[in-house]
Amino acid sequence: MPKIGIIYNDLKPVACKAAQDLQTQLTEKGWTVVLETGRGGLLGYSQPEGPVCHTSIDHLIPPNFDQDMAFAMVLGGDGTVLSAYRQLAPCGIPLLTVNTGHMGFLTEVYLNQLSEVLDKVIAGDYEVEERTMLTVQLYREKVLLWEALCLNEMVIHREPLTSMCHFEITIGRHAPVDIAADGLILSTPTGSTAYSLSAGGPVVTPDVPVLQLAPICPHSLASRSLVFSDKEAVSIFPATPNRMVLVVDGNGGCYVLPEDRIHVEKSRYAARFIRLEEPEFFRVLREKLGWGLPHIAKPTSVELP
Repeated sequence: MPKIGIIYNDLKPVACKAAQDLQTQLTEKGWTVVLETGRGGLLGYSQPEGPVCHTSIDHLIPPNFDQDMAFAMVLGGDGTVLSAYRQLAPCGIPLLTVNTGHMGFLTEVYLNQLSEVLDKVIAGDYEVEERTMLTVQLYREKVLLWEALCLNEMVIHREPLTSMCHFEITIGRHAPVDIAADGLILSTPTGSTAYSLSAGGPVVTPDVPVLQLAPICPHSLASRSLVFSDKEAVSIFPATPNRMVLVVDGNGGCYVLPEDRIHVEKSRYAARFIRLEEPEFFRVLREKLGWGLPHIAKPTSVELP
């Protein structure tokens, strides 16, 4: 019997109702439907008294989600989509992303369109677009303390009321560089339209095999965003006496002490998006962020009497 998975945001009544309705509809068509909330992909935040909250990447896979599953759907906003990929990327399950939130930059269809596209997806009439993900790991004296999958970005930043931070960064085989800033953003092409964009980084189309390093409020005019090959691993050493905070996809993270090391590299897992049409990134930029819209014409001048 074919199997479909549904991950939904259980904090949104509309997503809960849609998940139940879909389960009933698909079960009547002979499918086995596995429901799971997006909470399983939420990383949570560590506390000062317990600075590390480690769950290994493969342990976030929900029960009964496996390679026998034809595809899965996620019902929610961008946060739920990010959570779902942390849960399902290790399985290689393609996801149909359904927007029940607001902007829905990462979603493929709106909820009111789902009924008309569901048969098309069930019939396999779609493409799969793979997006780069990152593996983020925190080491202390060569011991792995924390790790997470990341689709958008990894951020390390100072705590409130502390001074500016210093970072020693090594990218691949290249010589280390020093950056003084409030923090650092290391993003994928998918994440180039998120926090990195707000910090002054460029937009990168999803098919370009690069990563991007953007300092947050750097203390030098020489410290600017850097785009480099995604084949290069990155090591970050906090060269400061203050404790810092590591955050992945704006969702959760852990404390970073001066003796710690952060290792980031392209993950062997990819985020697999179901696309009903050939992906058109510029259209999404235009519709969601207003990029490239024509200027509004100036009003015709009126002669005064």
